[in-house]
Amino acid sequence: MLLATQEDIEVVGEAGDGLKAIELTRTLKPDVILLDISMPKLAGLEALVILRDVSPQTRVIMVSSHHKEAYIHQALEEGAFGYIVKGAPSSEVIMAIRKAAKAQYYLSPDVQAQVIAAYRAGNNVEQSSYANLSEREKQIFHLSIGGNSSSQISELLCISSKTVDKHRASIYKKLEVENPVQMLHYAIRIGLLDPTILEG
Repeated sequence: MLLATQEDIEVVGEAGDGLKAIELTRTLKPDVILLDISMPKLAGLEALVILRDVSPQTRVIMVSSHHKEAYIHQALEEGAFGYIVKGAPSSEVIMAIRKAAKAQYYLSPDVQAQVIAAYRAGNNVEQSSYANLSEREKQIFHLSIGGNSSSQISELLCISSKTVDKHRASIYKKLEVENPVQMLHYAIRIGLLDPTILEG
């Protein structure tokens, strides 16, 4: 409703989960996507990694209630053009979309302050073996910790299940983990997932 009032912005699609967002992006190739960091089926950070390949020209703005520096850093590292906190004024959302459309970055003021403070304190996200993964391995890593099977990943990435398994073996070796559960714990340990995911 908010965006419909803006003459220079057209809403071309909406998705209720991460998988649908990828499917619609393949078809619609939007200029800008507002992507919730917490979504069913495939979370925002996991979807972001894939969207970059699905539609390289599309600019993604993350929308989140999370203020953790690890989430912000990861979103920017994976190519997001903005990070907006839920409940931000409507003027912020519109400004972020317009900036992203021009390939400019936008961070909510409190997020921006946190990033600057972390930088000054030298509080960077833990440098880990995650950085040694290839782009394809990162995609498979995120899809795997999102609970997707090899066949689901192969369908999403348009590669064979055998190729997925080969990449997964390489991921295990580089991260020094032995199974999906250990990979999930690894993701939480370096700040890529909220530990509450294991509750219940």
